Amino acid sequence: MNQREVLIEKYAKDLKAKFNLDADTALLKQITIGLGPSIYKRDASTVSSSESSELERIKEVFLIKKLKLDPGNKEDFDTTLDNILQEYGKTNRTKYRAVVYYLLVKHYNKEAIYNL
Repeated sequence: MNQREVLIEKYAKDLKAKFNLDADTALLKQITIGLGPSIYKRDASTVSSSESSELERIKEVFLIKKLKLDPGNKEDFDTTLDNILQEYGKTNRTKYRAVVYYLLVKHYNKEAIYNL
């Protein structure tokens, strides 16, 4: 198993442990591939819920540009992202970006972006 496959397995276990979800591994793999080499860097592979600039980047770059969601829905984005981060555990310092993105894709029913 290569390093990316090990990480995908770790993300799937995190989804099960923290959210009681069985991951769609094909989707999780595509999201992980889309994150590129950032998954191998400790800081880049996680989401800091205390940094408002990072949360804004998720909304601008991932939700609006990647998922092509309406920029007028920022209040909904805030609520959804906050709910995910709350459930992940605000004090949990290791919130994997791939897991957060997976949950956002599922929430907004945007699996088609990843050709699934």
